[in-house]
Amino acid sequence: MKTVIFAGLGSMGWPMASNLHDAGIKVVPYDVDAEKVQEFQRRTGTGGEVNPSLPTVDGLLIMVVNAQQVRSLLFEQGMIEKLKPGACIVQMSTISPADSAKISHEIRDVRVDLHFVDAPVSGGVVGAQQGSLTIMAAGIPAALTACRDVFEVLGGAIFPAGDQPGQGSAFKSVNQLLCGVHIAAAAEALSLAEKNGLDLETMVEMLGASAASSWMLKDRGPRMILPPDEITSVVDIFCKDLGIVCESAKQSRAYTPLANASYQLFVASSERGEGKLDDSQLIRTYRLLNGM
Repeated sequence: MKTVIFAGLGSMGWPMASNLHDAGIKVVPYDVDAEKVQEFQRRTGTGGEVNPSLPTVDGLLIMVVNAQQVRSLLFEQGMIEKLKPGACIVQMSTISPADSAKISHEIRDVRVDLHFVDAPVSGGVVGAQQGSLTIMAAGIPAALTACRDVFEVLGGAIFPAGDQPGQGSAFKSVNQLLCGVHIAAAAEALSLAEKNGLDLETMVEMLGASAASSWMLKDRGPRMILPPDEITSVVDIFCKDLGIVCESAKQSRAYTPLANASYQLFVASSERGEGKLDDSQLIRTYRLLNGM
C-alpha cells in the first residue's frame, strides 16, 4: 500500500500511524477529535485531504473503540467512498466476531469492489509503539497479500486467522479471554500475598521467574503493588473486551466460567468508579473484599 487513511488516533492508533509514516507509507490521519489530526499533521508533515472524486487511497485502517464507531466512520462519515476500487478496509479494533462479519456484509451492500480484512491486534501501547503487535488477520488471500507491507510495519507476528470476516475477531476473543483471566489471577495471587504480610516486590520477582509466571503478571504485577499512577490500558477496556468474550461464548454455547468470573471483577471495579484506572488496579477490588 502506498497511501492509507488511518482512522483513530488514540493511545494505540497514534503510534501505529506514526510507524507507517516513518516507513514511507503516505498516511492520511483521521479522528473525530480534529485537534489530534492537526497535531499529527504538524508532527509528521502529513496532509489530511483525500479527493473523493478521484480516490487514490489503497487502504483504510480502523483503530477505534467499538463496532458502533466503525459503522459511523464507514457509513455516516463517508470513509467508504474515499477508497479506490480494490482497496482494503482493515478493521483492527477489538469488536465481536458477529459484528465484524455483519459489517463486512454491510460494506458489500454499498460497494462490492472493496476488500474487508478482519485484523485485530494484541500487544498494547508498547507493542504499538515498537511495531511489535501480534496481528490476527482474516481475509481472502489477495487482500492479505495487499496488506502485508502494512502488517510488517505494525506487527512482530502476523497470524492468518482464516478467510472469513469474523475469524480474526474470534482469534482476538480467545486471546482476550486469557489476558483478562491472567490479570485477575495475578491480582488474586498478589492480594493473597499482601493479606499474609509477604514482601510484594520479592513476590513479584519470584513469581516472574517461576513456573507460575505469565506475560500479564510480569507486565501488570509491578504496577499492582504501587499506587495508581501509570496507565497503559484501563479497566473499562477489559469490561468491553471480556464482555465480547462472554457474549461470543454464549453464542457458540461454550462453557467459560473463568472468563465470566473475571468479567464480573472488572465490572465491579468499574462500577465503583475505577474504570479509568490502569487495569492492574483490579487488585483494589480484591483488597476491598479482603478488608484491606
